[in-house]
Amino acid sequence: MAKHAFYAQSGGVTSVINATACAVIQTAQKYPNKIGKVLAGKNGILGALREELIDTSKESDQDIEALRHTPSGAFGSCRYKLKGLEDNRAQYERLIEVFSAHDIGYFFYNGGGDSQDTAHKVSQLSQKLGYPLTCIGIPKTVDNDLPLTDNCPGFGSVAKYVAVSIREASFDVASMFETSTKVFILEVMGRHAGWIAAAGGLAHENDEDGPHIILFPEILLDEKAFLKRVKAIVEKIGFCSIVVSEGVRNQEGKFLSESGLKDAFGHAQLGGVAPVIAELVKSNLGYKYHWAVADYLQRSARHIAAKTDVEQSYAVGKMAVEFAVSGKNAVMPIIVRESSKPYCWSIGEAPLEKVANIEKKMPKDFITRDGFHITDKCREYLLPLIQGEDYPPYQNGLPQYVKLKNILIPKKCPTFKNL
Repeated sequence: MAKHAFYAQSGGVTSVINATACAVIQTAQKYPNKIGKVLAGKNGILGALREELIDTSKESDQDIEALRHTPSGAFGSCRYKLKGLEDNRAQYERLIEVFSAHDIGYFFYNGGGDSQDTAHKVSQLSQKLGYPLTCIGIPKTVDNDLPLTDNCPGFGSVAKYVAVSIREASFDVASMFETSTKVFILEVMGRHAGWIAAAGGLAHENDEDGPHIILFPEILLDEKAFLKRVKAIVEKIGFCSIVVSEGVRNQEGKFLSESGLKDAFGHAQLGGVAPVIAELVKSNLGYKYHWAVADYLQRSARHIAAKTDVEQSYAVGKMAVEFAVSGKNAVMPIIVRESSKPYCWSIGEAPLEKVANIEKKMPKDFITRDGFHITDKCREYLLPLIQGEDYPPYQNGLPQYVKLKNILIPKKCPTFKNL
Protein backbone atom coordinates (compact mmCIF):
# COMPACT_ATOMS: atom_id res chain seq x y z
CA MET A 1 0.00 0.00 0.00
CA ALA A 2 1.06 3.59 -0.62
CA LYS A 3 2.84 5.19 2.30
CA HIS A 4 1.85 8.63 3.57
CA ALA A 5 4.19 11.62 3.31
CA PHE A 6 5.20 14.03 6.05
CA TYR A 7 5.87 17.61 4.92
CA ALA A 8 7.01 20.44 7.17
CA GLN A 9 8.16 24.03 6.91
CA SER A 10 11.10 25.13 9.02
CA GLY A 11 12.94 28.26 10.05
CA GLY A 12 12.07 31.77 8.94
CA VAL A 13 9.28 31.63 6.39
CA THR A 14 9.22 33.45 3.04
CA SER A 15 6.67 34.99 0.72
CA VAL A 16 6.89 31.93 -1.57
CA ILE A 17 7.43 28.88 0.66
CA ASN A 18 3.75 28.03 0.32
CA ALA A 19 4.25 27.74 -3.44
CA THR A 20 6.60 24.86 -2.59
CA ALA A 21 3.98 23.34 -0.30
CA CYS A 22 1.44 23.65 -3.09
CA ALA A 23 3.78 21.80 -5.43
CA VAL A 24 4.47 18.99 -2.96
CA ILE A 25 0.77 18.35 -2.37
CA GLN A 26 -0.30 18.65 -6.00
CA THR A 27 2.54 16.47 -7.26
CA ALA A 28 1.97 13.80 -4.61
CA GLN A 29 -1.63 13.55 -5.79
CA LYS A 30 -0.32 12.42 -9.19
CA TYR A 31 1.24 9.30 -7.62
CA PRO A 32 -1.63 7.65 -5.69
CA ASN A 33 -0.03 4.23 -6.02
CA LYS A 34 3.10 5.41 -4.18
CA ILE A 35 2.03 8.25 -1.91
CA GLY A 36 -1.13 8.26 0.19
CA LYS A 37 -1.92 11.47 2.04
CA VAL A 38 0.40 14.40 2.60
CA LEU A 39 0.42 15.03 6.34
CA ALA A 40 1.85 18.43 7.23
CA GLY A 41 3.65 19.02 10.50
CA LYS A 42 2.03 21.72 12.61
CA ASN A 43 4.90 24.10 13.33
CA GLY A 44 7.61 22.16 11.53
CA ILE A 45 9.39 19.19 13.05
CA LEU A 46 7.54 19.88 16.31
CA GLY A 47 4.44 18.62 14.54
CA ALA A 48 6.05 15.21 14.23
CA LEU A 49 7.39 15.14 17.78
CA ARG A 50 4.04 16.26 19.24
CA GLU A 51 2.06 14.09 16.81
CA GLU A 52 0.25 17.15 15.50
CA LEU A 53 -0.24 16.14 11.88
CA ILE A 54 -2.41 18.15 9.50
CA ASP A 55 -4.44 16.22 6.95
CA THR A 56 -4.00 18.23 3.76
CA SER A 57 -6.56 16.05 1.97
CA LYS A 58 -9.25 17.88 3.96
CA GLU A 59 -8.47 21.08 2.06
CA SER A 60 -10.18 21.93 -1.21
CA ASP A 61 -8.23 21.87 -4.47
CA GLN A 62 -8.89 25.60 -4.78
CA ASP A 63 -7.36 26.35 -1.37
CA ILE A 64 -4.31 24.21 -2.11
CA GLU A 65 -3.88 26.07 -5.41
CA ALA A 66 -4.22 29.39 -3.55
CA LEU A 67 -1.13 28.49 -1.50
CA ARG A 68 0.86 29.39 -4.59
CA HIS A 69 0.15 33.09 -4.03
CA THR A 70 -0.09 33.11 -0.21
CA PRO A 71 2.89 34.24 1.93
CA SER A 72 4.27 32.84 5.18
CA GLY A 73 4.00 29.23 6.35
CA ALA A 74 0.51 27.84 5.91
CA PHE A 75 1.16 24.99 8.37
CA GLY A 76 3.31 26.88 10.83
CA SER A 77 7.09 26.80 11.13
CA CYS A 78 9.60 26.57 13.95
CA ARG A 79 13.17 27.20 14.92
CA TYR A 80 14.00 23.88 16.48
CA LYS A 81 17.17 21.96 15.81
CA LEU A 82 17.39 18.23 16.46
CA LYS A 83 20.49 17.13 18.30
CA GLY A 84 22.56 14.20 17.10
CA LEU A 85 21.19 10.66 17.50
CA GLU A 86 23.72 9.93 20.24
CA ASP A 87 22.78 13.13 22.13
CA ASN A 88 19.02 12.66 22.11
CA ARG A 89 18.05 9.22 20.92
CA ALA A 90 14.59 9.65 22.45
CA GLN A 91 13.61 12.29 19.90
CA TYR A 92 14.50 10.04 16.98
CA GLU A 93 12.72 7.10 18.51
CA ARG A 94 9.71 9.38 18.91
CA LEU A 95 9.82 10.26 15.20
CA ILE A 96 9.86 6.56 14.35
CA GLU A 97 7.00 5.95 16.75
CA VAL A 98 4.85 8.63 15.12
CA PHE A 99 5.82 7.78 11.55
CA SER A 100 5.16 4.10 12.13
CA ALA A 101 1.82 4.74 13.82
CA HIS A 102 0.65 6.80 10.85
CA ASP A 103 2.27 4.72 8.10
CA ILE A 104 4.59 7.53 6.97
CA GLY A 105 7.28 6.52 4.51
CA TYR A 106 8.28 9.90 3.05
CA PHE A 107 9.80 12.91 4.80
CA PHE A 108 9.97 16.30 3.08
CA TYR A 109 11.61 19.11 5.07
CA ASN A 110 11.43 22.61 3.62
CA GLY A 111 14.01 25.01 5.02
CA GLY A 112 17.50 26.52 5.12
CA GLY A 113 20.86 25.33 6.38
CA ASP A 114 19.84 24.22 9.86
CA SER A 115 16.73 22.61 8.39
CA GLN A 116 18.78 20.65 5.89
CA ASP A 117 20.87 19.46 8.84
CA THR A 118 17.65 18.15 10.39
CA ALA A 119 16.68 16.51 7.11
CA HIS A 120 20.11 14.88 6.89
CA LYS A 121 19.84 13.52 10.43
CA VAL A 122 16.36 12.15 9.81
CA SER A 123 17.57 10.56 6.57
CA GLN A 124 19.90 8.39 8.63
CA LEU A 125 17.01 6.89 10.61
CA SER A 126 16.38 4.00 8.24
CA GLN A 127 19.99 2.90 8.56
CA LYS A 128 20.52 3.44 12.28
CA LEU A 129 17.08 2.54 13.64
CA GLY A 130 15.90 0.18 10.95
CA TYR A 131 12.89 2.19 9.77
CA PRO A 132 12.33 2.57 6.00
CA LEU A 133 12.04 6.29 5.29
CA THR A 134 12.68 8.27 2.12
CA CYS A 135 13.96 11.71 3.09
CA ILE A 136 14.19 14.72 0.77
CA GLY A 137 15.30 18.18 1.85
CA ILE A 138 13.69 21.11 0.04
CA PRO A 139 15.63 24.40 -0.15
CA LYS A 140 14.25 27.64 1.22
CA THR A 141 15.96 30.68 2.67
CA VAL A 142 15.81 34.40 2.09
CA ASP A 143 19.50 34.52 3.06
CA ASN A 144 20.50 32.74 -0.18
CA ASP A 145 23.30 30.99 1.68
CA LEU A 146 22.73 27.30 0.90
CA PRO A 147 25.66 25.72 -0.96
CA LEU A 148 25.58 23.98 -4.34
CA THR A 149 22.29 25.53 -5.49
CA ASP A 150 22.71 28.61 -7.70
CA ASN A 151 20.20 30.50 -5.57
CA CYS A 152 17.62 29.73 -2.92
CA PRO A 153 13.84 29.87 -3.24
CA GLY A 154 12.64 32.86 -1.24
CA PHE A 155 15.65 35.01 -1.97
CA GLY A 156 14.57 36.46 -5.32
CA SER A 157 11.43 37.98 -3.84
CA VAL A 158 13.27 39.49 -0.87
CA ALA A 159 15.87 40.84 -3.28
CA LYS A 160 13.13 42.47 -5.34
CA TYR A 161 11.51 43.97 -2.25
CA VAL A 162 14.77 45.45 -0.98
CA ALA A 163 15.81 46.86 -4.36
CA VAL A 164 12.39 48.47 -4.85
CA SER A 165 12.27 49.79 -1.28
CA ILE A 166 15.68 51.46 -1.32
CA ARG A 167 14.95 52.95 -4.75
CA GLU A 168 11.68 54.48 -3.56
CA ALA A 169 13.11 55.66 -0.23
CA SER A 170 16.04 57.26 -2.06
CA PHE A 171 13.60 59.23 -4.22
CA ASP A 172 11.97 60.45 -1.01
CA VAL A 173 15.25 61.58 0.54
CA ALA A 174 16.37 63.20 -2.71
CA SER A 175 13.35 65.48 -2.58
CA MET A 176 13.93 66.58 1.03
CA PHE A 177 17.66 66.68 1.72
CA GLU A 178 18.16 70.44 1.50
CA THR A 179 16.13 71.14 4.63
CA SER A 180 15.66 67.70 6.14
CA THR A 181 17.15 64.20 6.10
CA LYS A 182 20.55 63.80 4.48
CA VAL A 183 21.26 60.17 5.36
CA PHE A 184 18.83 57.26 5.12
CA ILE A 185 19.74 53.77 6.35
CA LEU A 186 17.83 50.59 5.50
CA GLU A 187 18.69 47.52 7.58
CA VAL A 188 18.07 44.15 5.94
CA MET A 189 18.47 40.52 6.95
CA GLY A 190 21.72 38.61 6.53
CA ARG A 191 23.67 37.41 9.55
CA HIS A 192 26.78 36.07 7.86
CA ALA A 193 26.11 36.51 4.15
CA GLY A 194 25.38 39.80 2.41
CA TRP A 195 23.18 38.58 -0.44
CA ILE A 196 20.11 40.56 0.58
CA ALA A 197 22.09 43.74 1.14
CA ALA A 198 23.75 43.22 -2.23
CA ALA A 199 20.33 43.04 -3.89
CA GLY A 200 19.71 46.62 -2.84
CA GLY A 201 22.58 47.57 -5.14
CA LEU A 202 20.45 46.73 -8.17
CA ALA A 203 18.62 50.05 -7.63
CA HIS A 204 21.87 51.96 -8.14
CA GLU A 205 22.11 52.58 -11.89
CA ASN A 206 24.06 55.87 -11.82
CA ASP A 207 26.02 57.93 -9.29
CA GLU A 208 22.97 59.77 -7.96
CA ASP A 209 20.85 56.66 -7.45
CA GLY A 210 20.66 55.05 -4.06
CA PRO A 211 21.94 53.04 -2.41
CA HIS A 212 25.26 54.85 -2.44
CA ILE A 213 26.81 52.57 0.17
CA ILE A 214 26.23 48.91 1.07
CA LEU A 215 27.65 47.37 4.24
CA PHE A 216 28.22 43.61 4.04
CA PRO A 217 28.84 41.00 6.78
CA GLU A 218 31.78 39.76 4.71
CA ILE A 219 33.60 43.11 5.08
CA LEU A 220 34.70 44.33 8.53
CA LEU A 221 33.51 47.91 8.97
CA ASP A 222 36.24 50.53 8.69
CA GLU A 223 34.52 53.44 10.44
CA LYS A 224 36.90 56.12 9.17
CA ALA A 225 36.62 54.99 5.58
CA PHE A 226 32.85 54.71 5.91
CA LEU A 227 32.40 58.18 7.37
CA LYS A 228 34.71 59.64 4.73
CA ARG A 229 32.58 58.03 2.02
CA VAL A 230 29.32 59.30 3.53
CA LYS A 231 30.69 62.84 3.79
CA ALA A 232 31.95 62.82 0.20
CA ILE A 233 28.61 61.57 -1.16
CA VAL A 234 26.56 64.13 0.78
CA GLU A 235 28.84 66.94 -0.36
CA LYS A 236 28.58 65.77 -3.97
CA ILE A 237 24.85 65.02 -4.41
CA GLY A 238 23.28 66.31 -1.20
CA PHE A 239 22.26 63.05 0.45
CA CYS A 240 23.37 59.46 1.02
CA SER A 241 21.25 56.31 1.20
CA ILE A 242 22.70 53.17 2.73
CA VAL A 243 21.76 49.49 2.87
CA VAL A 244 23.26 47.66 5.83
CA SER A 245 23.14 43.95 6.57
CA GLU A 246 22.18 43.01 10.13
CA GLY A 247 25.38 40.98 10.42
CA VAL A 248 27.92 43.79 9.89
CA ARG A 249 30.92 43.43 12.18
CA ASN A 250 33.53 45.79 13.57
CA GLN A 251 37.28 45.49 13.09
CA GLU A 252 37.44 43.02 15.99
CA GLY A 253 34.96 40.77 14.21
CA LYS A 254 32.08 41.38 16.63
CA PHE A 255 28.53 42.14 15.50
CA LEU A 256 27.83 45.86 15.76
CA SER A 257 24.34 45.05 17.02
CA GLU A 258 24.91 41.94 19.14
CA SER A 259 22.57 41.94 22.14
CA GLY A 260 24.28 39.16 24.07
CA LEU A 261 21.31 36.78 23.70
CA LYS A 262 21.10 33.55 21.68
CA ASP A 263 18.30 32.26 19.48
CA ALA A 264 16.93 28.70 19.37
CA PHE A 265 19.74 27.55 17.08
CA GLY A 266 22.45 29.04 19.31
CA HIS A 267 23.09 31.99 17.00
CA ALA A 268 23.80 35.43 18.45
CA GLN A 269 20.60 37.46 18.77
CA LEU A 270 21.06 40.72 16.90
CA GLY A 271 19.43 43.88 18.19
CA GLY A 272 19.41 46.25 15.23
CA VAL A 273 22.42 47.68 13.40
CA ALA A 274 20.67 50.60 11.63
CA PRO A 275 20.48 52.80 14.75
CA VAL A 276 24.13 52.03 15.50
CA ILE A 277 25.16 53.23 12.03
CA ALA A 278 22.84 56.23 12.33
CA GLU A 279 24.40 57.29 15.62
CA LEU A 280 27.86 56.87 14.11
CA VAL A 281 26.92 59.28 11.32
CA LYS A 282 25.21 61.76 13.64
CA SER A 283 27.96 61.92 16.25
CA ASN A 284 30.77 62.27 13.70
CA LEU A 285 29.21 64.21 10.82
CA GLY A 286 26.17 65.84 12.38
CA TYR A 287 23.85 64.93 9.52
CA LYS A 288 20.14 64.52 10.11
CA TYR A 289 19.18 60.91 9.48
CA HIS A 290 16.33 58.43 9.30
CA TRP A 291 16.59 54.68 9.47
CA ALA A 292 14.26 51.74 8.87
CA VAL A 293 14.41 48.01 9.51
CA ALA A 294 12.86 45.86 6.77
CA ASP A 295 12.58 42.91 9.19
CA TYR A 296 9.52 40.70 8.55
CA LEU A 297 8.23 43.03 5.82
CA GLN A 298 10.97 41.93 3.42
CA ARG A 299 10.22 38.22 3.70
CA SER A 300 6.40 38.43 3.80
CA ALA A 301 5.83 40.81 0.88
CA ARG A 302 4.01 38.45 -1.47
CA HIS A 303 2.44 41.41 -3.30
CA ILE A 304 5.80 42.14 -4.90
CA ALA A 305 7.20 38.62 -5.26
CA ALA A 306 9.44 37.89 -8.23
CA LYS A 307 7.82 35.63 -10.79
CA THR A 308 11.10 33.78 -11.25
CA ASP A 309 11.19 33.04 -7.52
CA VAL A 310 7.61 31.75 -7.48
CA GLU A 311 8.31 29.44 -10.41
CA GLN A 312 11.51 28.10 -8.85
CA SER A 313 9.84 27.60 -5.46
CA TYR A 314 7.15 25.50 -7.10
CA ALA A 315 9.69 23.60 -9.18
CA VAL A 316 11.79 22.42 -6.21
CA GLY A 317 8.66 21.16 -4.43
CA LYS A 318 7.55 19.27 -7.51
CA MET A 319 10.97 17.75 -8.05
CA ALA A 320 11.29 16.76 -4.38
CA VAL A 321 8.28 14.47 -4.78
CA GLU A 322 9.51 13.13 -8.10
CA PHE A 323 12.89 12.37 -6.52
CA ALA A 324 11.16 10.46 -3.75
CA VAL A 325 8.90 8.33 -5.93
CA SER A 326 11.84 7.51 -8.21
CA GLY A 327 13.75 6.02 -5.27
CA LYS A 328 16.17 8.83 -4.44
CA ASN A 329 16.96 9.45 -0.78
CA ALA A 330 18.93 11.95 1.33
CA VAL A 331 19.09 14.51 -1.45
CA MET A 332 17.90 18.08 -2.04
CA PRO A 333 16.72 19.54 -5.35
CA ILE A 334 18.87 22.49 -6.39
CA ILE A 335 18.57 25.28 -8.95
CA VAL A 336 21.13 25.05 -11.74
CA ARG A 337 21.87 28.16 -13.79
CA GLU A 338 22.34 27.22 -17.42
CA SER A 339 23.02 30.79 -18.57
CA SER A 340 22.49 34.38 -17.39
CA LYS A 341 21.88 36.02 -20.77
CA PRO A 342 19.32 34.80 -21.58
CA TYR A 343 18.49 33.49 -18.14
CA CYS A 344 17.91 29.74 -18.22
CA TRP A 345 17.73 27.35 -15.29
CA SER A 346 16.95 23.74 -14.48
CA ILE A 347 16.59 21.54 -11.40
CA GLY A 348 19.44 19.29 -10.28
CA GLU A 349 20.22 17.47 -7.04
CA ALA A 350 22.72 17.55 -4.21
CA PRO A 351 23.35 15.09 -1.34
CA LEU A 352 22.12 16.38 2.03
CA GLU A 353 25.46 15.60 3.66
CA LYS A 354 27.09 18.24 1.45
CA VAL A 355 24.42 20.86 2.15
CA ALA A 356 23.79 20.67 5.90
CA ASN A 357 25.35 23.41 8.06
CA ILE A 358 27.34 25.00 5.23
CA GLU A 359 26.90 28.72 4.50
CA LYS A 360 27.57 30.22 1.08
CA LYS A 361 28.86 33.75 1.46
CA MET A 362 29.28 36.50 -1.10
CA PRO A 363 32.26 35.86 -3.44
CA LYS A 364 35.01 38.47 -3.21
CA ASP A 365 34.55 39.43 -6.84
CA PHE A 366 30.89 40.32 -6.15
CA ILE A 367 31.97 43.17 -3.86
CA THR A 368 33.81 46.26 -5.10
CA ARG A 369 37.43 46.64 -4.07
CA ASP A 370 36.59 49.41 -1.59
CA GLY A 371 34.03 47.10 0.07
CA PHE A 372 31.08 49.48 -0.24
CA HIS A 373 29.10 48.22 -3.25
CA ILE A 374 28.46 45.41 -5.74
CA THR A 375 30.37 44.67 -8.93
CA ASP A 376 28.97 44.19 -12.42
CA LYS A 377 29.49 40.44 -11.98
CA CYS A 378 27.26 40.48 -8.92
CA ARG A 379 24.65 42.53 -10.79
CA GLU A 380 24.64 39.98 -13.62
CA TYR A 381 24.03 37.21 -11.08
CA LEU A 382 21.26 39.02 -9.21
CA LEU A 383 19.21 40.65 -11.95
CA PRO A 384 17.57 37.50 -13.36
CA LEU A 385 16.38 36.50 -9.90
CA ILE A 386 14.10 39.54 -9.43
CA GLN A 387 12.48 39.39 -12.86
CA GLY A 388 8.75 39.26 -13.43
CA GLU A 389 5.68 39.97 -11.37
CA ASP A 390 3.25 37.39 -9.97
CA TYR A 391 0.57 39.40 -8.26
CA PRO A 392 -1.93 37.73 -5.92
CA PRO A 393 -5.64 38.36 -6.53
CA TYR A 394 -6.95 41.58 -4.99
CA GLN A 395 -10.32 42.43 -3.45
CA ASN A 396 -11.35 45.72 -1.87
CA GLY A 397 -7.85 46.99 -2.49
CA LEU A 398 -6.12 44.21 -0.53
CA PRO A 399 -4.41 40.98 -1.60
CA GLN A 400 -6.49 37.89 -0.93
CA TYR A 401 -4.65 35.05 0.81
CA VAL A 402 -5.89 31.62 1.84
CA LYS A 403 -6.18 30.39 5.42
CA LEU A 404 -6.33 26.62 5.53
CA LYS A 405 -8.54 24.64 7.91
CA ASN A 406 -5.49 22.70 9.13
CA ILE A 407 -7.46 19.76 10.52
CA LEU A 408 -5.34 17.47 12.69
CA ILE A 409 -5.62 13.70 12.37
CA PRO A 410 -6.40 11.72 15.57
CA LYS A 411 -3.41 10.90 17.74
CA LYS A 412 -2.33 7.31 18.26
CA CYS A 413 0.77 7.70 20.44
CA PRO A 414 1.32 8.74 24.07
CA THR A 415 2.28 12.35 24.81
CA PHE A 416 5.97 13.10 24.27
CA LYS A 417 7.60 15.40 26.83
CA ASN A 418 11.26 15.29 25.78
CA LEU A 419 11.31 18.60 23.85
